[in-house]
Amino acid sequence: AKKVEELFSRYLAKLDLAVLMIDGVAVGAHTVVIALCIDSKGVKHVLSLRMGATENAAVAKGLLEDLIGRGLSVETPMLVVIDGSKALRKAVADVFGEEVLVQRCTVHKKRNVLEHLSQHDRSWVSRRMTQAYNESDEHRARTSLLALAKQLESVNPSAARSLLEGLDETLTVQRLGLPEELCRSLRSTNIIESSNSCVRDRSRNVKRWRDGLHVERWMAAGLLETEQHFRRIRGYRHMNLLVAVLKNAQTQEAVAA
Repeated sequence: AKKVEELFSRYLAKLDLAVLMIDGVAVGAHTVVIALCIDSKGVKHVLSLRMGATENAAVAKGLLEDLIGRGLSVETPMLVVIDGSKALRKAVADVFGEEVLVQRCTVHKKRNVLEHLSQHDRSWVSRRMTQAYNESDEHRARTSLLALAKQLESVNPSAARSLLEGLDETLTVQRLGLPEELCRSLRSTNIIESSNSCVRDRSRNVKRWRDGLHVERWMAAGLLETEQHFRRIRGYRHMNLLVAVLKNAQTQEAVAA
């Protein structure tokens, strides 16, 4: 209970936030939406969590509004990294506006596409998508993915549509021109999912989740314990470049408006 209070009472205005990551994790019959940030030095911070029956827009929006209530500025230029959830994307747009820069997780995108395909087709499609997302140049990556989508139309139209859905936002880090090492860190939700994995390890002896309060306490305690062992992200030496690019993008939007 003390860990829950500690997490929910953190004042966030002093955080030099550059990246906001949001992800949902299933715990028992509950879904816990977790927010984590990366500051301008590449240091990770757990921000908060919110309980829900599913990873829906209302739960995510409530989480983000709570962060703003605790000092998180909507005026701060940031990159928001999420999985492929349309609910999370809607919540981000509702709270931060449509102009906010969003990077959709390429790992989730690949997983979603492959689920439409037979085992025979999954290996070559996976390889092609990985090659595209590893491209440092956005134009080459986009050209490769569009060519793959066209090829998939005859293999499985659903897979092609899945690939094209939100395609632009799977290439945000390339469009920003970030160095390769930093791109690898920010093009997926692996950073926050790694934290979730550590929490699951710490709670593995729980055999039965009694209720939502039980889940909330374990998740808060596990996240704060995990946070003590956080290391800076790979590519943190380039975070100053990301901050500059985000500020420039915000300035251009203001001029255009």
